[in-house]
Amino acid sequence: MNKLFYLCLFIFPLQILAQTSSIEGIIIDKTSNTPLEFTSVSIYNSVDSTLLNGAVADLNGKFIIKGIKKGSYYLKVQFLGYDSKIISAINLTGKNLDLGKIYLNPDARFLNEVKITGQQTQSFNKIDKQIYKADQFAAAKGGTAIDALKNLPSVAVNGAGEISVRGSTGFLVLINGKPVQGDAQTILSQLPANTLENIEFINAPSAKYDADGKGGILNITTKKGASDGVSMIANIQSGLLSTTDFGNKENQQRYGGDITFNYRKEEWDISASANYLRNDNAGFREGDVFTINNNLKTTFPSNGERSFNKYNYGGRFNIGFNPNKNDAFSLGFFAGYKFQDRLADIYYNNTKTNSSGQVVGRKQYFNSNLQNKQGDFVLGNIDYTHTFNNKSTLTFSTLYEYDKLYGSTKNRNIEGADTAQNTLSTYENPLNGLRVKLDYSVNVGAVKLEFGYQYRMDKQDGDFIYRESYFGGPFTTIPLFTGNVKSRNDIHSLYGQFSGKAKKLEYVGGLRYENAKRDLTVSNINNDFKLNYNNLFPSASILYDLEKGYKLKVGVSRRVQRNNNFELNPIQEREHSETLEQGDPNLLPEFVYLAETGIIKSFNKGSFFTTLYFQDIKNPIQRVNSVFADTVLNRIFTNAGKAQKYGLEFGTNLEPTKSWSLYLGANFYQYNIKGSILTNAVNVNNNGFVYSVNFNTNVNLSTNWSMQGNVNYLSSRPTVQGEDSRFLIPNLSLKKTFLDGRLTALLQWQNIDLGMNESNKQRITTSGADFFTTTNYIYETDIFMLNFSFNLNKLSRKLKLPGSEFGDKEF
Repeated sequence: MNKLFYLCLFIFPLQILAQTSSIEGIIIDKTSNTPLEFTSVSIYNSVDSTLLNGAVADLNGKFIIKGIKKGSYYLKVQFLGYDSKIISAINLTGKNLDLGKIYLNPDARFLNEVKITGQQTQSFNKIDKQIYKADQFAAAKGGTAIDALKNLPSVAVNGAGEISVRGSTGFLVLINGKPVQGDAQTILSQLPANTLENIEFINAPSAKYDADGKGGILNITTKKGASDGVSMIANIQSGLLSTTDFGNKENQQRYGGDITFNYRKEEWDISASANYLRNDNAGFREGDVFTINNNLKTTFPSNGERSFNKYNYGGRFNIGFNPNKNDAFSLGFFAGYKFQDRLADIYYNNTKTNSSGQVVGRKQYFNSNLQNKQGDFVLGNIDYTHTFNNKSTLTFSTLYEYDKLYGSTKNRNIEGADTAQNTLSTYENPLNGLRVKLDYSVNVGAVKLEFGYQYRMDKQDGDFIYRESYFGGPFTTIPLFTGNVKSRNDIHSLYGQFSGKAKKLEYVGGLRYENAKRDLTVSNINNDFKLNYNNLFPSASILYDLEKGYKLKVGVSRRVQRNNNFELNPIQEREHSETLEQGDPNLLPEFVYLAETGIIKSFNKGSFFTTLYFQDIKNPIQRVNSVFADTVLNRIFTNAGKAQKYGLEFGTNLEPTKSWSLYLGANFYQYNIKGSILTNAVNVNNNGFVYSVNFNTNVNLSTNWSMQGNVNYLSSRPTVQGEDSRFLIPNLSLKKTFLDGRLTALLQWQNIDLGMNESNKQRITTSGADFFTTTNYIYETDIFMLNFSFNLNKLSRKLKLPGSEFGDKEF
């Protein structure tokens, strides 16, 4: 009994000392009288202002902080875009305290944007990149990532759908920070624009990035849930009847949909999405060509249908797991399929003359050309990051990619009632790729040090078969155009870099070393084409605050544009009646030195940036024509000496009035190329001035109605043997929101032309001593699309305010 008595005397004071209280309340937006979810609430000791604990408000704005001992405290309530609030003189005596409703006032700096535009800040400038919100480009809704990308100041898309960055088709694509090893244009055309969150143009890549891409790096980040719980966004679209008639055989079909699901709870973050898109396009082609061969001149003007049937579908998911504050796991997967048929039914009228100008032959024929391209795409990644007690991190990442590429080209030359020539080209060209990375970062004082190693491998094993039949006879395989091409690239990389801030200066510098090996074998050429090279890739960038809203940026780096298998494959492909395609297995990579400097300016109603840049290019890769036969040109890739590019780029976001916002981006550059092509047979000395302008404006007609117009314009530009004409795309969209923003209806008017014959067409002209060719590609105009988007979760003010443009990366 005595022992029990003394034990009770010992435990009772401990219970008194250990007695704790809880504090709870509800955070309310004072202007709308609605709860503010995810508001940060912190409790501090009144004596020494020590932070004791904190909480985040739930979906109903409610918070609770438990386990607080007796004493005197104060609360600090914070939410981005609102004035912070201090609640002082809180004395806890062991009882729970309910503070009831706590009202926050919107920050005056963001009030107009929230009440009137309801949009996030649309662009950001960082030390090494420009970041754009994808949602600002309404014309891209229902389309693909390419439709959103083409609005950036640095980006232009031509009539063939080819993407260029600062005038270069060579650039590296990342999806949620993960490099894409297959064809960038193919992957981007499968990614729905509705799933995009941000588009980042990394114009001054640091050493930790791959050295690939002379034009820079485009990183696409996709949407994910912004809050704990379940969220879902679904979109459907359909095209109205075609307004353009080229006499095409089939009516165009345009429809699709996508859905994105996210679940976040405690240590789990799960995302999944699926999409389908059918987007046919009608078209017409007008051409005029002549060749001179064996003292005979052959002219063969042509015209006819050139239309596309296209669809793709895919799905992806990502699982993020954070079991504790030190470990993070991520598993991602993507699978997709793409299909494209291009039909070209062309009528030719051939005339052959001798050196005296006398007609020695005439022939008319019809060529039906059906080119089919298909692909299955599978990508998967596993990432693990460990954070040590000193806040340093170690990250292991692995990425595997498999692309099964296959297709065919069917050519029928019909003279009168007879099929004079029937050809069939087929190919299978699968790609396997693997990346393994190990990265370590640690802070030493105010400087962050990063080191890493990467192994990268990609290989292809392509079979190409070409067969011919004449006047209904049997098909015969043609060895000249048939063979197997195997290629493999192995790249080992090491990098080190440092970064930090010192008062008004932000800086990053580093060095990357790469050992790259390329091995190419061709079955019908008794030779292995090998290339082994070691290179250093330095980089450095600074960002200096000049005050009064101005910042200065300076960056330098060295990049490489490696050769893809299409450029290296020496087996000629009969693309259509008048053209052969061929690569060069001896091509060298392009090496590029980049330098740029620019000014960034932020002000109350927008922002502005301008950048001067310079590129010095060694071994520029060009695609050139030569005469193969009287009515056939051979297109081949070749290196062409040296090239230089001087450019000026600028972009601005403005809000001239409370209901009107606009975005304008432009890129101007002078391109010069000197050297020789076709085994030094032809000297090249060409230059020209090129510019592109991307304009976007939005008008809020009322609370739930808005209208947006945008224009993409690319000027004419010189090529190594000629010129590509200008390319114009205007668009207009009308948006209506319902159900407090949960449902959105969008009517799009794409490729506006109104019969003026100016939009969505491009002429390509090339010439040499023995040939001339010009082709006008005319694509469908005045397309109307209707989109519906549904957001399961109620849109909150947090989604409308400027926030972190980054976040956990998912794949």
